[in-house]
Amino acid sequence: MSRLYQLVDLLIAALIAGTSTFIWQSILGPAIALWLSTLFAAIYYFSRNPWGSPRGEQFNEWIDDIYEEFLP
Repeated sequence: MSRLYQLVDLLIAALIAGTSTFIWQSILGPAIALWLSTLFAAIYYFSRNPWGSPRGEQFNEWIDDIYEEFLP
């Protein structure tokens, strides 16, 4: 995995964290929303298996195919 792929993974994790914080803070409050959004971003970034699906390898291959298509 190239450094560019890792950077894009980090940016996607940041988007997940930001949007989920924004959504959850009105429902659960800012402290819990920040905790949940950090958890969601970590799940994506560290496992690249976004929601714990048993088809994680298939998700990773799909994400890598998208990266190969758009990134050098």
